[in-house]
Amino acid sequence: MAKIGFIKLGNLGMSQVIDLVQDEIAAREGISIRVFGTGPKMGKDEAASTAELKNWGADFYVMISPNASAPGPTAAREIYKDVPCIVISDGPSKKEDREALQAAGFGYIIMTVDPLIGAKTEFLDPVEMASFNSDAMKVLSTCGVVRLIQEELDKVAAQVDEGKELELPHIIAKPEKCIERAGFNNPYAKAKGLAALHMADMVAKINFPACFMMKEIEQVTLTAAAGHEMMRAAAQLAIEAREIEKANDSVFRQPHAKKGYLMTKTSLYEKPQQ
Repeated sequence: MAKIGFIKLGNLGMSQVIDLVQDEIAAREGISIRVFGTGPKMGKDEAASTAELKNWGADFYVMISPNASAPGPTAAREIYKDVPCIVISDGPSKKEDREALQAAGFGYIIMTVDPLIGAKTEFLDPVEMASFNSDAMKVLSTCGVVRLIQEELDKVAAQVDEGKELELPHIIAKPEKCIERAGFNNPYAKAKGLAALHMADMVAKINFPACFMMKEIEQVTLTAAAGHEMMRAAAQLAIEAREIEKANDSVFRQPHAKKGYLMTKTSLYEKPQQ
């Protein structure tokens, strides 16, 4: 029995499904999952409250948050530094910061393609927030990010089942690495998926100054709107990529068997095989 604890501090696009990708139809045996979420906030007070989940005694923990170098996630890591823990975030992107995480015993998957939202009151309301996150999820799911995380967490869960010492992942998930996990068969579909990932990567570069540097309302709103329009265009490319695969009856699927191992299929009417 692999016990996995998920700590959600704040929100990334991937936060929506991070705790679901190990058991997508809720039928997998030999796995138990608990989640501690702090909603949209990710400060030091919220970090301190996550200690409650540690009492559950998971075999390993997954901590997902924006900007793992921020004070809240940093404080949360102090709580979990003596247990196996994988940090999933959109940063840090600097090599020395990632090396420091590894030296402290943490695994990590840094997703540069999980985009920063245009979080300014002058632009963002609940509907815009939900729309942006649905666009982000379309890219993350179709273009390889979900499968990358699913496969890496599966590997660690398998080590638990086999009684092995845990080897945690250390991955910088850039567009070129993510697209290789997507399973595209058609090269044009793959190209569209890669383009979508590069666009998602660029969204953060557009939205960052809108969120943290610009002051004039026209600058803030125009820039944030541009970032969100780019995210929408990236989602459309991801949809087009998957439609090509569907037209060719070549959508790669990788469901979990009831016993936990991965099965695969490509043709729609094909039965999944181990």
